[in-house]
Amino acid sequence: MDNFIYIIKDWDMKIIKKKIKRILPEEKMKDMIFSEKVFNEKNEIQSIPLIDEKILTIYLNNQEILSAMTICDYPEYLAVGFLFNQNMISSLRELKEVEFNEDLSVVVVRTNKITPFEVNNKKRIKTSGCAMGTIFGEMFEKLSPLSSEILITFSLNKIRGIIKEINQAKSLYLEAGAIHGCVLCDGKSILVYMEDVGRHNAVDKVSGFIVVEGIDPVDKFLYTTGRLTTEMVLKTVSMGIPLLISRSGFTKSAVELARKFNLTMVGRFKGNRFMCVSGFERIVLD
Repeated sequence: MDNFIYIIKDWDMKIIKKKIKRILPEEKMKDMIFSEKVFNEKNEIQSIPLIDEKILTIYLNNQEILSAMTICDYPEYLAVGFLFNQNMISSLRELKEVEFNEDLSVVVVRTNKITPFEVNNKKRIKTSGCAMGTIFGEMFEKLSPLSSEILITFSLNKIRGIIKEINQAKSLYLEAGAIHGCVLCDGKSILVYMEDVGRHNAVDKVSGFIVVEGIDPVDKFLYTTGRLTTEMVLKTVSMGIPLLISRSGFTKSAVELARKFNLTMVGRFKGNRFMCVSGFERIVLD
């Protein structure tokens, strides 16, 4: 199969109001689900749907950065989003091209000039994320508390409606399970719904979408199916998204970081129940 090369041509980094094409899991599901025969508890043979994992290697120019297990549906977004969240690149302006070679399962992100990462050795921190999430120590240098000068608020009723839409959307999770989802939403609906075997991969794809498509994150929220850990908080803050929501719980360290960085974080969001551990002033109880 031919290589895919995404040439970066848009150097105007101003945020322009434009209609955004939604990305939903259904678009690529037919290539992501495989059938496998198993024996059940009745000693009967049945076919079940499964997702698969592939090793994807990410290069920054000539340097290998990371090999990750992923479903490999949006490798370009994943690579750009990972590099952005780790503070190896800071904007679309730095990128020259993004090349994906499907046969080799390699993404090469090329920049206009050598990056600080390629000059210095970086300290990696293993996280609790599935499939061995990784955070580079210098990521912390990029982060500062989210602005509260202009307070963006979110209607609780609209959040509930959007999450209901997420739960009803056709997805790999509903078809085969064994997967996490991260969903970027505005105040009205889903913008992009990414899934992967690790939630850190799913959120990096969202980040890549934001960077490459020039999305303004200040009035968006991120919904994840997985637990809220330090990695999820740091990546949400890195993207500039003010609200993080999960149907699952959170760790103590994640709560402390959310408060430190002025992130509104809501966990255990199911039906009419939720727990907001920080930034409650962004939630409008209508």
